[in-house]
Amino acid sequence: MSTHATGSTRGPAGPTGIPEKPGLEGLETTWSSRWEADGTYAFDRAAPREDVFSIDTPPPTVSGSLHIGHVFSYTHTDAVARFHRMRGRAVFYPMGWDDNGLPTERRVQNFFGVRCDPSLPVDPDFEPPARPGKEPVSVSRPDFVALCQQLTEEDEQVFEHLWRMLGLSVDWSHTYATVSERARRVSQRGFLRLAHRGQVVQRTAPTLWDVDFRTAVSQAELEDRERPGAYHRLRFPRVDGGGDVDIETTRPELLPACVALVAHPDDGRYRPLFGTEVTTPLFGVRVPVLAHELADPEKGSGIAMICTFGDTTDVVWWRELSLPTRTIVGRDGRLRPVAWGTEGWESDDARAADAAYAELAGRTVKQAQTRIVELLGESGALIGDPSPITHPVKFYEKGERPLEIVSSRQWFVLTLPLRDRLLARGEELHWHPPYMAHRYRAWVEGLNSDWNISRQRFFGVPFPVWYPVDADGETGFDRPILATEDRLPVDPSTDVPEGYTDDQRGRPGGFVGDPDVMDTWATSSLTPQIAGGWEDDPDLFARVFPMDVRPPAHEIIRTWLFSTIVRSELEHGSLPWTDAAISGWVLDPDRKKMSKSKGDVVTPLPLLERHGADAVRYWAAGGRPGTDTAFDEGQMKVGRRLAIKVLNASRFALGRMAGDNGTVVVPGPASVTTPLDRAMLSRLAEVVAEATAAFESYDYARALERTEAFFWSFCDDYLELVKTRAYGDPAEPGPASAQAALALALSALLRLLAPILPFVTEEVWSWWQTGSIHTAAWPTGDEFGPALAPGGGPDGASPVLEVVAEVLGQVRRAKTGAKRSMRWPVASLTVADTSERITALRSAEDDLRDAGSVVTLVTTESDRPEVRVELAEEE
Repeated sequence: MSTHATGSTRGPAGPTGIPEKPGLEGLETTWSSRWEADGTYAFDRAAPREDVFSIDTPPPTVSGSLHIGHVFSYTHTDAVARFHRMRGRAVFYPMGWDDNGLPTERRVQNFFGVRCDPSLPVDPDFEPPARPGKEPVSVSRPDFVALCQQLTEEDEQVFEHLWRMLGLSVDWSHTYATVSERARRVSQRGFLRLAHRGQVVQRTAPTLWDVDFRTAVSQAELEDRERPGAYHRLRFPRVDGGGDVDIETTRPELLPACVALVAHPDDGRYRPLFGTEVTTPLFGVRVPVLAHELADPEKGSGIAMICTFGDTTDVVWWRELSLPTRTIVGRDGRLRPVAWGTEGWESDDARAADAAYAELAGRTVKQAQTRIVELLGESGALIGDPSPITHPVKFYEKGERPLEIVSSRQWFVLTLPLRDRLLARGEELHWHPPYMAHRYRAWVEGLNSDWNISRQRFFGVPFPVWYPVDADGETGFDRPILATEDRLPVDPSTDVPEGYTDDQRGRPGGFVGDPDVMDTWATSSLTPQIAGGWEDDPDLFARVFPMDVRPPAHEIIRTWLFSTIVRSELEHGSLPWTDAAISGWVLDPDRKKMSKSKGDVVTPLPLLERHGADAVRYWAAGGRPGTDTAFDEGQMKVGRRLAIKVLNASRFALGRMAGDNGTVVVPGPASVTTPLDRAMLSRLAEVVAEATAAFESYDYARALERTEAFFWSFCDDYLELVKTRAYGDPAEPGPASAQAALALALSALLRLLAPILPFVTEEVWSWWQTGSIHTAAWPTGDEFGPALAPGGGPDGASPVLEVVAEVLGQVRRAKTGAKRSMRWPVASLTVADTSERITALRSAEDDLRDAGSVVTLVTTESDRPEVRVELAEEE
């Protein structure tokens, strides 16, 4: 058996011998420690790029605990990594921690009972409360960030422990965190390069806004949730006195922000009104009636009011129809004060508008809706009762209240001009499974805005930007001061731009730092560059980039996968990886996605302790690429039985070859001479080829399925057939053939199972082989050499194993039906079959007699196959 070691730092360990009572307990601790000590999974930095297999590992969000979905998808990646390592590749398998962003901040706020106030100075003696109080304690931004780092570092240690227990073959010397110094330097460098090329711009623009998190949200972070609502029919008087126009809206509270009415240009009901004006009820604002193709004649009354802003369609209308802006919803989700009658807030009756709006100002959106409906009803502008509906409402994926759209200053990566290039990259990428390419294509084709990368939060990568403050105290946002790359990473809240001193911060003639941090995807989109050492370690980067595979779950194709392609296209003009291997979700027993909000998320540690890592990995590996899979503890029990069978069958097989001192002595492949042994190895060679092809296509589930099916037939049939012969004198051809075939098959089967069941296969391998199974060569049919069967069946293999196994199965069924033990003698066994199959059966007659305790075997040639079993009488 050939072996190779790509990263081992110690000499290969010798065989330990066959244990008296092998078991699964403790294997995770034993072998995890051994792998770490031996450097089994260390990346070989001397390997040329063509011999490297590099993985852009998803960095899990460090904001609590890992769940069973993580175990599911990371097992898939690890199986592929182990396969390529055994194929002779130097596997670059880093691990990152995504520790910035809103989930981390919320966890820190709740855990310590604090909230961040950027206006506060650093408190060098700050200590968090011993336990969270009823009211959170305000702390400075640096103190808050320090608490975030403290908690995430603790979580990362817990995560690493679980990953090691699961058996991930990660090189733990290659880890990173998305707010580490290296990640901040890479992220800020990437931003500066975009800025200098004009590919990122700052705008004051309508922005999706979460009023609880008080931050902007990108298009990729949205989700629709069905919510109850109601259509309210409102009457707008025409300015020319020609009657009224009725509209229907689910957002009557935005009436003060109305800037126009809009209908479809082909709608004959409203075509005569285009170019005229109507007056908003309660507020007396004159607004135009306009035409636009996005207006739906079938929705409501067919004419809608455009408000700034109720939804993303309002933004499109506002932009394309060059409408004014009237912003009433503040960043806190409450209606902000308005001075009616001033510029931009003109009204035919400013006093009445002020009186009406005074009833709304300061209220939440929901409270304002309730009050304005009452006011509209009192004024006669509300026609009839509201009509209840259920409709999709946009939420931030981690939020609890509907999103609003507010105008704010944000940084945007210009993605819309890249649409065609991004679609071409999607075609170039190899998708596993292929149909997942459609999700990416649909997302890119549906883009309606550039990528907003600004977040109004605290724990993240700050923008390396300051702004000058003029003599009048006005901030020059249109004249940003960019950091130089040699200073990175910088924090504008504490660092000072070149040419200034710290005492000029926030003063006329001085500067202010950009207060925002980058969206978490703006950092995670650079994981290949962060893990690969872009600019910091050119030698490493050249060996691992572009990477070989990105293995995300399907729900983040539109976020992480898409954004990484954007950054690689803009920075390197290439894909960041050649392949994308997509995992599905873990579903609950009702086939619905598990979620924390429903309280049905399963934590993996108890499962690993109860069933063992190999068993949990077995369940996970059964989920085909891209396919959602139900959580099934029953399959984990099946996996545990498989691992136990590997131990017991291996001990049984190796025991036939062990000498008096326990050392396993294996005859060479040339010793395999009997047709039964050759037929078994021929079938195994086919399984090796199929499993190899499956792994090369990232179909670990297919590889496991084919290997497992053969393994069980190997145990149930072949081992039973040859166990007597294999006990014989290895100097004799028959026993030597059986022992050599057993050794060849066991070696290949252990290596086929190793990517899925790393602990039990390593344990068995250590009994009789040198070094780790995970750095041994992946099996090939060539290693069976002269042992393969020459011709005889439809696929080139002799049918002897198939025929004899079928007959033995009939014998077993007869004994079971008669409630006899498997050792009960068979007085007479009669087999009728075709000439070819009878000849095959005769070639393994002695093995069949021994396995079935057959006294007399009678064979006849016939076109009608039949097996008759006559059991011996009781004495």
